[in-house]
Amino acid sequence: MKKLFTITRIIVALFLFVIFFSCEEEKEISSYHPNHWEDHYVDGKTVGNININDSLQKGTTYLSIYSHIYSFSLEKSHNLTAMVSLRNVSQTDTIYISKADYYGTQGQLIRHYFKKPIYLKPLETVEIVIDETDEHGGSGANFIFEWTTKATTPEPIFEAVMTSLRGSQGLSFTTQGRRIE
Repeated sequence: MKKLFTITRIIVALFLFVIFFSCEEEKEISSYHPNHWEDHYVDGKTVGNININDSLQKGTTYLSIYSHIYSFSLEKSHNLTAMVSLRNVSQTDTIYISKADYYGTQGQLIRHYFKKPIYLKPLETVEIVIDETDEHGGSGANFIFEWTTKATTPEPIFEAVMTSLRGSQGLSFTTQGRRIE
């Protein structure tokens, strides 16, 4: 009887162990944290060496993103991680980015990334990561960025690197933003 009681306790303990470690916490998608940008929000009328009331140039840039790609046919696809870089290439001037919106293949808005405009100091880069498990965008996803700089400041650069690692195989490619306004 004592042996049966011990075996039962071991089985119950193993059962509880398996249940406890098989439960996964709900994971946030796309490394999206609404407060991630707080240290870059524009507060006030001056950031760095630019006064918001100065004569500034505005632009809009389109960047294509792929959250998955097809392999062999439309029925077989591979999910990708997309790493989006927002780069200030000026060595002297701060730039502003007022919009970073992520859209899906059918043109539907998936999410806004900023609550209000952010700034990038000279030569600063910030990133947005679309997790491999985030399938919202599809094969034709994209970003629209709106930005502001001094008229003499170089335009910001927006690039994406898509990657996937499966076993011993790796896949990666890049896309570059294109100014549309």
